[in-house]
Amino acid sequence: MVAKKLLETFCTPSQSCFLFCNKTFATARRCLLTGVLDDCFCDIESIDVFNNFKIYPRIQKLTERDYFRYYKVNLKRPCPFWPDDSQCSIKDCQVEPCPEYSQASNTRSDIEECEHAHELGAINSTLSNQSKEAFEDWARHDDAQDHFCELDDETSPDAQYVDLLLNPERYTGYKGPSAWRVWNSIYEENCFKPRSVYRPLNPLAPSRGEGFYNWLEGLCLEKRVFYRLISGLHTSINIHLCAQYLMDEGWGKTVWGPNVREFRHRFDPAETKGEGTRRLKNLYFLYLIELRALYKVAPYFERSIVDLYTGSAQEDATTKDLLLQIFNEIKAFPMHFDEKSMFAGHKMEAKTLKEEFRLHFKNISRIMDCVGCNKCRLWGKLQTQGLGTALKILFSEKEIKNLPENSPSKGFQLTRQEVVALMNAFGRLSTSIKELHNFRTLLSDQR
Repeated sequence: MVAKKLLETFCTPSQSCFLFCNKTFATARRCLLTGVLDDCFCDIESIDVFNNFKIYPRIQKLTERDYFRYYKVNLKRPCPFWPDDSQCSIKDCQVEPCPEYSQASNTRSDIEECEHAHELGAINSTLSNQSKEAFEDWARHDDAQDHFCELDDETSPDAQYVDLLLNPERYTGYKGPSAWRVWNSIYEENCFKPRSVYRPLNPLAPSRGEGFYNWLEGLCLEKRVFYRLISGLHTSINIHLCAQYLMDEGWGKTVWGPNVREFRHRFDPAETKGEGTRRLKNLYFLYLIELRALYKVAPYFERSIVDLYTGSAQEDATTKDLLLQIFNEIKAFPMHFDEKSMFAGHKMEAKTLKEEFRLHFKNISRIMDCVGCNKCRLWGKLQTQGLGTALKILFSEKEIKNLPENSPSKGFQLTRQEVVALMNAFGRLSTSIKELHNFRTLLSDQR
């Protein structure tokens, strides 16, 4: 009843999900996603209410705490797959000069657009001396813990702490062939897809992808899930860019806000040939997957031995209390994704599939080093690590169940960076669903 009062529902029992469209030809169609998701028995209205009223306010408070606002990342690692050909690439947290105007291939508008993207995509690396001293203390504390997982950016001499609150995820002007190439590589090489099958609306593909969904539906559940997770991540990132779009830069004041036209361009069924519906459904699916991972990992954090160390006992206690509040809300959610249907076949086949998942996801993590905008790279790496940590949790159910209460576990361990990435990545998904509600309101007001 609550969901029906808060959201517009236009489903019949035979419909799994659809877009309610304004039939006025003078205006663009309005997107209102509703109904039951594929591959699970969860309805979108219940997720909206649960997220927007229970999770979103708490996850926002949590990610503002010192433990979760600082993320250690290496933004200097070169792309391992192709030369850095991004016109507006940023390295070493500095803006590289754009190509000279004298080059015949670049017009004045190209140069100005590049310089603008440089400015928007630059990382704000400002840190106080007090913060830097605290990070050294954190490192000493973390080094004393037992680590039983592969360390990536954390151990690199080029890694640095970045204040996520000073570097919000939003529009940067990074677009075009360089951005397409990154996402094309992620989809084409890592989603268990043969090269003869093309995604719909892929700007780098020679066909329109007519047979894509026939191929997708023919996959086993595990491989279909993998594609939907990547699509959901892509969707979430696009919603952030639409919601925090550069609206005005006049008179020394930068104004950020929702861009309804850009949202329609990416998600309206008429403008995306129906792809917008699938993209939004995959966002909700990814949300449920990460929600389930948090449900599963709650016992790990509930142990007294686990602290969220920042050097301030009061700060640490407050942060952990906020985290446990979120876990309590998650436990009360009645429609969790049932991951037991995954990897439930023959033991050797399941083992092979899990290893394929791991290798594909590791490759996607490396592709993030090819993103030509530092701020985009920062959030891409964080959200990719967050999703990878969620999958690690779902694959470690037995180890989590056997955790000792008062001593470190050699069977399952999360690093500081994995914890920070996990909660911030889920926070990004929570924000996307909240922003969808805001776009519904804006679209409704324009009728």
